[in-house]
Amino acid sequence: MAPKKIARRAEPEIRVDQLQLHGNDVSFRRGGKGETLLFIHGIAGSCDTFDTVLPAVAKKYEVIAPDLLGHGRSAKPRGDYSLGAYASGLRDLLEALEIDKVSVVGHSMGGGIAMQFAYQFPEKCSRLVLVSSGGLGPEVTPLLRAATLPGAEAFLSVATHERTKRLLSSAMSPLKKMGIYAKDSVTHVGEHFSALGNAGNRKAFVLTARSVMDLRGQRIDARDRLYLAEALPALIIWGERDRFIPVSHGRGAHALMPGSRLEIFERAGHFPYRDEPERFVEVLLDFMNATEPASMSADALRDAVKAGPTHQIGTIN
Repeated sequence: MAPKKIARRAEPEIRVDQLQLHGNDVSFRRGGKGETLLFIHGIAGSCDTFDTVLPAVAKKYEVIAPDLLGHGRSAKPRGDYSLGAYASGLRDLLEALEIDKVSVVGHSMGGGIAMQFAYQFPEKCSRLVLVSSGGLGPEVTPLLRAATLPGAEAFLSVATHERTKRLLSSAMSPLKKMGIYAKDSVTHVGEHFSALGNAGNRKAFVLTARSVMDLRGQRIDARDRLYLAEALPALIIWGERDRFIPVSHGRGAHALMPGSRLEIFERAGHFPYRDEPERFVEVLLDFMNATEPASMSADALRDAVKAGPTHQIGTIN
């Protein structure tokens, strides 16, 4: 008798949807069922950055990955590109989709937005996952600091010309071979850079960069408020080879967040979910399975702010 074949579970469809919020088109990916994970991309990125991990995560959970305003397929209005405004926009997106609570996964600047979201809307945040996150110290690559200079848009217009991009690609090839950067991270940085060939994307990129950075580095620093996440299950993932935001930021945040879990991907760069997607999914799903959603009200947050870092906030249901 021939051995019985075991049917493999098909990956859920990840749809690209769009809706209007306050007159602006917002594009997002959505798929799966169950508890909802909200994925937030970084500066100059889009929801496409998570295409290596969303299908696998969607086998067990619902996933939502929007293009932030000024990015990807979403509108690029002349407006507020601060972390607070992005957090409010995500709250409004969830309201429109009738989703009450989410576990938030934020990469790079998206990590800063994730922390802001948890701070502004604690009752909507079940867990916090920070991936190579911004907002945890001043150090950041000079490439991003340069976006705060006068004339940055004009420079980017030249820098993203096809001839310039070909030269940049040639210059980065030796770095890949030498192992200075994780291979997929280098490729993905190039994709982000290419997106700035669009004038709307360039404008949004510069406005966003200037809202969180200056020539000395990151101006937004959440470290003095990390104690407020004490009752929020937290996972920190970082690439050891990250040259955009140093891995020391992840270790420092872990020390300031009692009960948090830290995972360092030794072979990964700034995009650990692309350099090591299978490991990333395994770690994320294990974290989700091992923790319970937080129950933290605005009142509990208010009491914690009044009491200061020694206060234990909220409870885990």
